Amino acid sequence: MALSLSRTARPQFIGTLFRVVALVAPVAGFCGPAYADFRLCNNTGSRVGVAIGYKDSDGWTTEGWWNIAGRSCETLLRGGLVARYYYIYAVDYDRGGEWSGHAFMCSRDKEFTIRGIDNCLARGYDRTGFFEVDTGQQRSWTVQLTDTAEQPPDRPLRPRTPSSVQRAPAANPPSPPAANSATPPAAESPAK
Repeated sequence: MALSLSRTARPQFIGTLFRVVALVAPVAGFCGPAYADFRLCNNTGSRVGVAIGYKDSDGWTTEGWWNIAGRSCETLLRGGLVARYYYIYAVDYDRGGEWSGHAFMCSRDKEFTIRGIDNCLARGYDRTGFFEVDTGQQRSWTVQLTDTAEQPPDRPLRPRTPSSVQRAPAANPPSPPAANSATPPAAESPAK
């Protein structure tokens, strides 16, 4: 399954739009023995900082930062995936802008592991919008960050496998999920 999302530029940044493409990437098809990991590949020419959020048996966790050089990949979580939904926030260090979404979680400027997604500001953290990645409960998953110059936004991606499906970004964010949902609550205001 491929998922395309656009990068938005913060007002203080000048940059081009980027796309995020999340692909099911069985590692066995790309590099030898099968591993079960959550990976992120930075297919842009820029350095990016990446944070991840997920829900496991202990509740919500956000972690960051992975600093990923241009045209390289990094394993963010090793082992079998513990959830269907993961959440990513990334920032382009070289050209500005960010990959973000409407799932608000806690983060900070320095390396972090934060338990819980509620009351971020009151707990001394930043409140950051992450975008959702639906892994479809696969054992492993790879997210691709791709520059729009490399993948024109008007041309749809061709599926890599017969089971791949491309989904365009939602015009309107989904309504907030129920309290016991696996998806974190969306916010009423876009402010951090």
